[in-house]
Amino acid sequence: MSDVALRGLRVLELGQLLAGPYAAMLLASFGAEVIKVEPPDLGDPLRRWRKLEDGTSLWWRSLGRNKRSITADLRQPEGRELIRRIVRRGVDVVIENFRPGKLESWGLGPADLWSIDPRIVLVRISGYGQSGPRAAQPGFANVAEAFGGLRYTTAEPGRAPVRTGLSLGDSLAGVYAALGTMIALYEREVVGSGRGQVIDCALYESVFSVTESLLPEYDRLGFVREPTGTALPGIVPSNTYRCADGWLVLGANNDSLFVRLMRAVLRDDLAEDPRLAHNDGRTEHVAEIDAAIAGWCAAQPLAQALEVLRHAEVPSGPIYNIADIAADPHYAARGMFERVALPGGGTVAVPRVTPILSRTPAVTEHAGPELGADNDSFFAELGLSAADLADLRERGVV
Repeated sequence: MSDVALRGLRVLELGQLLAGPYAAMLLASFGAEVIKVEPPDLGDPLRRWRKLEDGTSLWWRSLGRNKRSITADLRQPEGRELIRRIVRRGVDVVIENFRPGKLESWGLGPADLWSIDPRIVLVRISGYGQSGPRAAQPGFANVAEAFGGLRYTTAEPGRAPVRTGLSLGDSLAGVYAALGTMIALYEREVVGSGRGQVIDCALYESVFSVTESLLPEYDRLGFVREPTGTALPGIVPSNTYRCADGWLVLGANNDSLFVRLMRAVLRDDLAEDPRLAHNDGRTEHVAEIDAAIAGWCAAQPLAQALEVLRHAEVPSGPIYNIADIAADPHYAARGMFERVALPGGGTVAVPRVTPILSRTPAVTEHAGPELGADNDSFFAELGLSAADLADLRERGVV
């Protein structure tokens, strides 16, 4: 990379699957050197999740991008000693997402790492955090989304809550972990403490943090937001509507947008109705408003309805699947698809990392590497001889 924001930042990634590796991928995409440690033989389980090509998950090719892959069996004392040698060589950040207490049992907890280098920022991602009565419980994203309050709102009234189809809790936690990392580094380097600290990032708290007004409404009014399907109660109109050949989503919940929408759907009477001039009034008459919009949409082809709404400057859009996304010129114009070479030949498209920085944007240098692809070069940098490495391989340490 010729001009990168995080040049010189060295990150040791000890986690696996999603949240920790996602945080490390974000840092790597902005230029950090990320050394991913994986178990020998099988590596990160994500390498075999979802759709495989040549025996490796395409998801891994995206999540493992820009990282160096080395192997070490942390269950063996020699594997843990390799981690200490890496830390002694110099590491700014350690990212892990094991169950709380696991690092301490291996002699790699905060006190152990800081005895080697007190400047290390230790990023710890877990289901329920490092403290509290649930800390020791295992937690995956789907459980965190339920425990954090998100799943309860994602249902049609009277039906079972549904998931988004993605591991949203993991991705949210990964973003918060990366944010916490940069805050801790700023405090260490710019504020000038010169010391590391622990970033305690819980999956459920990452989910809970985006639940908007749920807590204050309950605290002050005893109000529990119930599942409402595609609508967003108290914000009208903001819903999903069926057209003659597809679905569209729109939001026209400020006063001037509502007037433009009603005129676009040929309901001037509602546009001029004083009862509906402001959101509180529209909330009281949501069924009438939704019926007017739904009736108009049902008589329109999707493309025609969207064109009318675009001309009226009403925020609206289709519901895309990935094939629609891949074909949309706006995604392409924004550079949202990065095409990178695969280790065995060919290329793969991966989502561009956001946000977009004007001078030092994220760049994908390479797709997720083969397991242990950097063992020889990295361990040579660490001072191990070829004979040392051969011995460690023979004993299953790397």
